[in-house]
Amino acid sequence: MKTHLIAVCALAAASFAAAGAPSRTIKACVMQPPYALDVADIEKSMQWEFDALKKCDPSLDLIVLPEASDRQARVGSREQAVAAAKKYNAPLLAACAETAKRCQATVFVNALDFTPTGERNTTFAFDKTGACVGKYDKEHLTAGEWKKFGFDESYMWKWTEPKILEIDGVRYAFLTCYDFYFYENFANIARLKPDVIIGCSHQRSDPHPILETIGKFLAYNTGAYLVRASVSMGPNSPVGGGSMVVAPSGEMLGNMFSRVGTLTVEFDPHAKYLKPMGYGNPPGLHSTYIEVGRRPWKYRPAGSAIIPGYRDAAKALPKRLCAHRGFSTVAPENSLPAFGSAVALGANEIEFDLWWTKDGEIVSIHDATLDRVSNGKGKVFDHTYEELLKLDFGSKTGQHFAGLKILRFEEILAKLSCHTIMNIHMKDVGKEWDEAHVKKVLRLIDAYDARGHVYFMSSCGPLQDQLARLAPDIPRCMGYAPGKDIVDEAIKHKCQMVQLFKPYFDQATVDRAHAAGMRVNVFWSDDPAEAKKFLDMGIDTILTNDYLLIANATGLH
Repeated sequence: MKTHLIAVCALAAASFAAAGAPSRTIKACVMQPPYALDVADIEKSMQWEFDALKKCDPSLDLIVLPEASDRQARVGSREQAVAAAKKYNAPLLAACAETAKRCQATVFVNALDFTPTGERNTTFAFDKTGACVGKYDKEHLTAGEWKKFGFDESYMWKWTEPKILEIDGVRYAFLTCYDFYFYENFANIARLKPDVIIGCSHQRSDPHPILETIGKFLAYNTGAYLVRASVSMGPNSPVGGGSMVVAPSGEMLGNMFSRVGTLTVEFDPHAKYLKPMGYGNPPGLHSTYIEVGRRPWKYRPAGSAIIPGYRDAAKALPKRLCAHRGFSTVAPENSLPAFGSAVALGANEIEFDLWWTKDGEIVSIHDATLDRVSNGKGKVFDHTYEELLKLDFGSKTGQHFAGLKILRFEEILAKLSCHTIMNIHMKDVGKEWDEAHVKKVLRLIDAYDARGHVYFMSSCGPLQDQLARLAPDIPRCMGYAPGKDIVDEAIKHKCQMVQLFKPYFDQATVDRAHAAGMRVNVFWSDDPAEAKKFLDMGIDTILTNDYLLIANATGLH
């Protein structure tokens, strides 16, 4: 087992002096075992890991093993993955604990964690007493992990702060394999000022230059040392491997490429790479320089307010309420006050209606006419947007809403894109929409990155077919039309959902829709007892005007 020793880079050391932090060099050992391409050969890979741990000595301060260290083989099924982990997991974790205590080192190893909610892809941290002092659950499971292998993915859909473990004065952050590709998370990690990022990884399909690029980019953007352990895919493999240590300057302190063995590197984890904060300016961290100019509204929707969309769902989407025209019992329907109050109270879906104006603007209003909800008269599409802006769309609900303007579709997206599912009612005119109007709706959806969080609702067959042709990936919901069987119509037009209209349905209608693989909405319920009855019937989404009342009664927040 070859050992490679590289000293801390001079550039990082000089930067440390400028930062004024206490100097403390640590000696890190990264392990790169052979990877068994056939699960029948797993014993050799596993024995290599156990032998490597035994060879560790007290000169080491930090020891890092790769991802899936308790099943170091190409497993083809959940049964193979779990069987291997059950055989090797406990002995491996015990060996890591013993090594940490014997060497007085910090040890990080990735293995399955058998939790009450299922198996998790977890990095375990052992301190120099041999105690497990923390765990990191892989933030981004691959589809294969949670669909094919059935690993626990429940925690992925909740907001979490980047994991930071402070051990012996060193702040550790974590990425595991697929996590390395989500660059938008690097800035989130950087703000927590880690010293070292532990990367228990595989990334078996990436070539060595790509792995180096990702590693350098990560270290430079987070201001931390990257200590990454992977597996050798074979002595001459151009992909995989790449166990490495990278300085915050982006300097590669060591890279194993495809070699089997260990890499040993010494560095000062508190040495920070400082760069000019723009030409001619004093030095600072790269992440600090970026924060000065960050403009959050320039990026894809992200963060704790984003909810899973249709494309994200691991399983069938949960039952939920849809705030019909927003929280329309407390604020004017189809208005930002109605939508915003519903979403703030927890609505995971809102419904609204779209029409077009004479000059091609897309606006949200239920009726074709203006009379009921404004002080205007006539058809909405007979007015220009500028003409509609002169009308009052709030006073008829209450004087404190006086002066409220008609709402454009783009304004809804600008405030709420990806914060809620949008049930978009494309108003029925008995035929297709003008294609230019539909394309504008689609352009706006794409401009605000909302394609995975919207679906279209219409009772009009020709419009359904038009939407299917222009946006085949966006789900569509068939609405009720008098004299037509809604399930048959949905099947005919290849819709993914139906929106039943009380009282024109029964249990058989719900069951037929479900049997055809469709999700079932119902319009509408503002009565708690009725809403509970709809849930008992198997209704998936209940539209309601009184969001808070029905949410409290059903527990669907």
